[in-house]
Amino acid sequence: MSEVIQDTQQEFWRPPTPALASDIVVREAIPTMAETCARCGTEFLLGSRFCHSCGGRRPEATSQPARTDAAAMAGLWQHGVARAQSLVAEFSWSKIPFPSWLRYLHFHEIKSWTGLSTASLIAFVIGIGCIAGALLVGLLTARNFAEWEAIQFYRGEWLLAATASFVAGILLKTPPNRDRD
Repeated sequence: MSEVIQDTQQEFWRPPTPALASDIVVREAIPTMAETCARCGTEFLLGSRFCHSCGGRRPEATSQPARTDAAAMAGLWQHGVARAQSLVAEFSWSKIPFPSWLRYLHFHEIKSWTGLSTASLIAFVIGIGCIAGALLVGLLTARNFAEWEAIQFYRGEWLLAATASFVAGILLKTPPNRDRD
Protein backbone atom coordinates (compact mmCIF):
# COMPACT_ATOMS: atom_id res chain seq x y z
CA MET A 1 0.00 0.00 0.00
CA SER A 2 2.95 2.29 0.56
CA GLU A 3 3.79 2.29 -3.18
CA VAL A 4 0.35 3.70 -3.98
CA ILE A 5 0.81 6.95 -2.08
CA GLN A 6 4.16 8.14 -3.32
CA ASP A 7 4.73 11.81 -3.99
CA THR A 8 1.17 12.83 -3.20
CA GLN A 9 0.74 16.33 -1.85
CA GLN A 10 -1.68 16.33 1.03
CA GLU A 11 -3.34 19.08 2.97
CA PHE A 12 -3.99 18.40 6.63
CA TRP A 13 -7.79 18.22 6.29
CA ARG A 14 -7.96 16.07 3.16
CA PRO A 15 -6.91 12.48 2.78
CA PRO A 16 -4.33 11.67 0.10
CA THR A 17 -5.72 10.62 -3.29
CA PRO A 18 -3.67 7.73 -4.62
CA ALA A 19 -3.17 7.19 -8.34
CA LEU A 20 -4.90 3.96 -9.22
CA ALA A 21 -2.62 1.38 -10.72
CA SER A 22 -3.93 -1.37 -12.97
CA ASP A 23 -3.06 -4.14 -10.49
CA ILE A 24 -4.51 -2.44 -7.39
CA VAL A 25 -8.25 -2.59 -6.81
CA VAL A 26 -9.72 -0.14 -4.34
CA ARG A 27 -12.98 -1.16 -2.73
CA GLU A 28 -15.03 1.30 -0.78
CA ALA A 29 -16.51 -0.10 2.40
CA ILE A 30 -20.21 0.24 3.11
CA PRO A 31 -20.52 3.30 5.36
CA THR A 32 -22.04 2.72 8.76
CA MET A 33 -22.39 6.41 9.53
CA ALA A 34 -23.55 9.32 7.40
CA GLU A 35 -20.72 11.20 5.75
CA THR A 36 -22.16 14.75 5.70
CA CYS A 37 -24.21 16.73 8.17
CA ALA A 38 -27.90 17.01 7.35
CA ARG A 39 -28.08 20.56 8.80
CA CYS A 40 -25.11 22.36 7.28
CA GLY A 41 -23.75 19.89 4.72
CA THR A 42 -20.17 19.77 6.05
CA GLU A 43 -18.26 16.50 6.22
CA PHE A 44 -17.92 14.83 9.59
CA LEU A 45 -14.46 14.39 11.03
CA LEU A 46 -13.16 10.85 11.19
CA GLY A 47 -14.78 9.00 14.09
CA SER A 48 -16.78 11.98 15.30
CA ARG A 49 -20.35 11.68 16.51
CA PHE A 50 -21.18 15.37 16.13
CA CYS A 51 -20.67 17.96 13.41
CA HIS A 52 -17.72 20.25 14.14
CA SER A 53 -19.46 23.19 12.44
CA CYS A 54 -23.01 23.22 13.77
CA GLY A 55 -22.90 20.60 16.54
CA GLY A 56 -25.57 18.40 14.97
CA ARG A 57 -25.70 14.73 15.85
CA ARG A 58 -24.26 12.31 13.29
CA PRO A 59 -27.01 9.95 12.11
CA GLU A 60 -26.28 6.37 11.26
CA ALA A 61 -26.51 5.41 7.62
CA THR A 62 -29.49 3.20 6.96
CA SER A 63 -28.97 0.23 4.74
CA GLN A 64 -31.27 -2.58 3.69
CA PRO A 65 -29.30 -5.39 5.42
CA ALA A 66 -29.40 -3.49 8.70
CA ARG A 67 -33.19 -3.14 8.47
CA THR A 68 -33.70 -6.84 7.77
CA ASP A 69 -31.36 -7.80 10.60
CA ALA A 70 -33.28 -5.56 12.98
CA ALA A 71 -36.58 -7.06 11.86
CA ALA A 72 -35.21 -10.56 12.28
CA MET A 73 -33.93 -9.75 15.76
CA ALA A 74 -37.27 -8.22 16.72
CA GLY A 75 -39.02 -11.37 15.52
CA LEU A 76 -36.64 -13.54 17.54
CA TRP A 77 -37.21 -11.38 20.59
CA GLN A 78 -41.00 -11.61 20.29
CA HIS A 79 -40.78 -15.37 19.80
CA GLY A 80 -38.56 -15.70 22.90
CA VAL A 81 -40.88 -13.57 25.02
CA ALA A 82 -43.92 -15.57 23.92
CA ARG A 83 -42.16 -18.83 24.75
CA ALA A 84 -41.09 -17.54 28.19
CA GLN A 85 -44.66 -16.42 28.92
CA SER A 86 -46.02 -19.84 27.98
CA LEU A 87 -43.48 -21.56 30.25
CA VAL A 88 -44.41 -19.27 33.15
CA ALA A 89 -48.10 -19.93 32.55
CA GLU A 90 -47.51 -23.69 32.70
CA PHE A 91 -45.43 -23.45 35.89
CA SER A 92 -47.30 -23.65 39.16
CA TRP A 93 -45.94 -23.68 42.70
CA SER A 94 -48.73 -26.02 43.75
CA LYS A 95 -47.28 -28.80 41.58
CA ILE A 96 -43.98 -28.82 43.49
CA PRO A 97 -43.99 -31.00 46.62
CA PHE A 98 -42.37 -29.10 49.48
CA PRO A 99 -41.32 -30.80 52.73
CA SER A 100 -43.52 -30.19 55.76
CA TRP A 101 -40.70 -28.66 57.85
CA LEU A 102 -40.40 -25.80 55.35
CA ARG A 103 -43.39 -24.03 56.92
CA TYR A 104 -41.17 -23.18 59.90
CA LEU A 105 -39.10 -20.93 57.65
CA HIS A 106 -42.00 -18.62 56.82
CA PHE A 107 -41.42 -15.04 57.94
CA HIS A 108 -44.56 -14.85 60.10
CA GLU A 109 -43.75 -18.17 61.74
CA ILE A 110 -40.27 -16.94 62.70
CA LYS A 111 -41.76 -13.64 63.86
CA SER A 112 -44.20 -15.36 66.22
CA TRP A 113 -41.53 -17.83 67.42
CA THR A 114 -38.98 -15.12 68.32
CA GLY A 115 -41.48 -12.51 69.51
CA LEU A 116 -39.77 -9.74 67.55
CA SER A 117 -41.47 -6.98 65.62
CA THR A 118 -41.17 -6.90 61.82
CA ALA A 119 -38.50 -4.17 61.72
CA SER A 120 -36.52 -5.83 64.51
CA LEU A 121 -36.62 -9.22 62.78
CA ILE A 122 -35.47 -7.69 59.49
CA ALA A 123 -32.55 -5.98 61.28
CA PHE A 124 -31.69 -9.32 62.93
CA VAL A 125 -31.65 -11.13 59.58
CA ILE A 126 -29.45 -8.39 58.07
CA GLY A 127 -27.07 -8.76 61.03
CA ILE A 128 -26.87 -12.53 60.51
CA GLY A 129 -26.13 -11.88 56.82
CA CYS A 130 -23.33 -9.47 57.75
CA ILE A 131 -21.77 -12.06 60.07
CA ALA A 132 -21.93 -14.56 57.21
CA GLY A 133 -20.21 -11.96 55.00
CA ALA A 134 -17.44 -11.55 57.59
CA LEU A 135 -16.93 -15.31 57.65
CA LEU A 136 -16.87 -15.54 53.86
CA VAL A 137 -14.30 -12.73 53.59
CA GLY A 138 -12.03 -14.95 55.67
CA LEU A 139 -11.97 -17.45 52.82
CA LEU A 140 -9.95 -15.04 50.68
CA THR A 141 -6.26 -15.82 50.43
CA ALA A 142 -3.61 -13.15 50.82
CA ARG A 143 -0.29 -13.20 48.98
CA ASN A 144 1.36 -10.43 50.97
CA PHE A 145 0.90 -8.38 54.11
CA ALA A 146 -0.97 -5.55 52.37
CA GLU A 147 -3.62 -7.93 51.03
CA TRP A 148 -3.95 -9.55 54.46
CA GLU A 149 -4.54 -6.11 55.98
CA ALA A 150 -7.19 -5.35 53.36
CA ILE A 151 -8.97 -8.63 54.10
CA GLN A 152 -8.96 -7.86 57.82
CA PHE A 153 -10.30 -4.38 57.09
CA TYR A 154 -13.18 -5.87 55.05
CA ARG A 155 -13.90 -8.35 57.84
CA GLY A 156 -14.01 -5.47 60.33
CA GLU A 157 -16.42 -3.57 58.06
CA TRP A 158 -18.77 -6.56 57.88
CA LEU A 159 -18.67 -6.99 61.66
CA LEU A 160 -19.30 -3.27 62.16
CA ALA A 161 -22.34 -3.51 59.88
CA ALA A 162 -23.57 -6.54 61.83
CA THR A 163 -23.19 -4.65 65.11
CA ALA A 164 -25.09 -1.66 63.73
CA SER A 165 -27.86 -3.94 62.48
CA PHE A 166 -28.19 -5.72 65.83
CA VAL A 167 -28.31 -2.38 67.68
CA ALA A 168 -31.00 -1.17 65.27
CA GLY A 169 -32.93 -4.39 65.97
CA ILE A 170 -32.72 -3.79 69.70
CA LEU A 171 -33.86 -0.18 69.33
CA LEU A 172 -36.75 -1.15 67.04
CA LYS A 173 -38.01 -3.89 69.31
CA THR A 174 -41.42 -3.11 70.72
CA PRO A 175 -42.00 -3.89 74.39
CA PRO A 176 -44.38 -6.77 75.08
CA ASN A 177 -47.93 -5.98 76.15
CA ARG A 178 -48.05 -7.04 79.78
CA ASP A 179 -50.76 -6.14 82.22
CA ARG A 180 -49.18 -4.81 85.37
CA ASP A 181 -51.12 -5.41 88.56
